[in-house]
Amino acid sequence: MPVPPPLPSFNLCNVPPPVLASVAFQRHPRPVHIQGVRRTHRRLFAWLRRTRDPQDRSRRFREYMDVAFRLHQWRDEPEGSGRASLRNSYFRYLRGWMVDSNSREAAVLKAWAESRFGLPPCHHGAPIRGTDDPSYLRYRTAAARGEGRTNALRLQLDLLFEFIQDEVRRRYPGPPRGLKLYRGIHDLEEHEVTARPARDRVVVWLNNLVSFTRDAERAWEFGSRVLEVTVPTSKIVFDGRLLHTSLLAGEEEVLALGGQVEAKVRWW
Repeated sequence: MPVPPPLPSFNLCNVPPPVLASVAFQRHPRPVHIQGVRRTHRRLFAWLRRTRDPQDRSRRFREYMDVAFRLHQWRDEPEGSGRASLRNSYFRYLRGWMVDSNSREAAVLKAWAESRFGLPPCHHGAPIRGTDDPSYLRYRTAAARGEGRTNALRLQLDLLFEFIQDEVRRRYPGPPRGLKLYRGIHDLEEHEVTARPARDRVVVWLNNLVSFTRDAERAWEFGSRVLEVTVPTSKIVFDGRLLHTSLLAGEEEVLALGGQVEAKVRWW
């Protein structure tokens, strides 16, 4: 059974890890930003502010990513390693997550979340009980191998997160709020339950990155129980609806930061 990992006191965002991972943040969310991203790409965000059509914003973002990280130039690279590093973009790793959240690509995404938000994973192929756990070393090894042939992948993911957050604020104007999402599970004991406020409510520690779905019926396809969680919009990392892409759209999937959450449990 996973256990809550020890949290560092530092990260690269504006919210300390213990706060970001708390139920208090779930109940009273606030904006989350990765340091320096919006300033570095200020021209992109200035253009996005002037554009009302969400599909135009999405198209502009993808074009900007292609140019800023040379993703479209992979055919021009003389070496195979150079071509691979450009082709291995953020989209490849999101697809890898969709196929298997314990894959090498998923390890890379979890390592990015750990480095940016100070939230280490509590599971990757096996429970991770701390940085001295052999499971943690295996996860870090998988992440290093997965990221070794990429072109500034973490910077790509930084910009993706800030774009998604920019779109979230347009769709849900005002202070950050909660979005009701669902996650299918097989056994509640697979998770670290830290409290049971009621028969159908638990406080549970989720992995540092977690997949949810908007569709409660779809969640039943992934387990015999469903967690209904109010996820802060400021914790959303990727949402195919907001990027206007079919990636992850079939299951209405939303990728969000984890930590400790209060959830309603549904069962057959």
